Amino acid sequence: MYSSERLKGIDVFVCVADLGSFTAAAEHMNLTSSAISKGIARLESRLQTRLFQRTTRRLSLTDAGTTFYRTCTAVLADLEEAESSMNAENAEPRGRVRIDLPASYGRLHALPVILRFVEDHALLMPHISFSDRFIDPVAEGIDIVVRIGGSDAWPRTLGHRHLGNERLIFCASPAYLKKHGEPLSEDDLEQHSCVVYGRGDGMVNPWHFSGAAQGDTERRVFPGRIAVGDGEGQVIAITAGHGIAQLPMWLVKRGLEDGSLVEVLPHLATEGLPMNLVWLNSRQALPKVRILLEELGRCLTPSGSRAMTDSVS
Repeated sequence: MYSSERLKGIDVFVCVADLGSFTAAAEHMNLTSSAISKGIARLESRLQTRLFQRTTRRLSLTDAGTTFYRTCTAVLADLEEAESSMNAENAEPRGRVRIDLPASYGRLHALPVILRFVEDHALLMPHISFSDRFIDPVAEGIDIVVRIGGSDAWPRTLGHRHLGNERLIFCASPAYLKKHGEPLSEDDLEQHSCVVYGRGDGMVNPWHFSGAAQGDTERRVFPGRIAVGDGEGQVIAITAGHGIAQLPMWLVKRGLEDGSLVEVLPHLATEGLPMNLVWLNSRQALPKVRILLEELGRCLTPSGSRAMTDSVS
């Protein structure tokens, strides 16, 4: 039989870790700062380890605290899921939801959707991170992941929706085209300054072209005058008149609309990487996850995408 003592202080500990201070946690839980402090002290005494590093300016988790935090949030999530399953259809989205977004796409497109959603759901507490690395939602306890690229072989523990594919186009600034002329063919690109994506190993990513057969893609490396290891950095470079780049429509849409960028070689536009919405199946029934997934799925359809399919597993 499990002792109820093991549950005492967990909610206080998680709240302090989420909000980063005893004072903020006290206000959120309608307790005094003293009660919060004593609760954490009792928990650390019971566990015989320090959970927080405390300085005059900062409160942070220790390594042991980080490990314990992951376990505690999983336990609380399971309890929340059990309660919410009783009235999931009508419940108001509330509580903490962890979301991981691609860095550039997340800031430009997904984050505004989430912030608008939060305006209408005051009880929701999104915890948003940005990364372009592979994320294991199960191991890292992340509820919702937006990713560009990735395999279609998703494990059974994850739900998946294919939002569509990027649309890759060639573009440059009006000033550059006025000075150097507009390319009319793929081979013409050899005579132009190319702003390419440079990787950390010194190599550059090839540009994509539609192959002879439908659905095929050919890749060709162009000698870039400037190599930038960031998509937003490439946009800055071509907007400043330094050449032509192949970039996804979602990244250059604003520049095309305001006239700071112009599409060239439109007949060579092609599909890029797939765009995916991924979530923990075990959390999908929670209103805060289910309704946010619906909103992200509705709003994050890539501009110019031709391959729109839903795949929920």
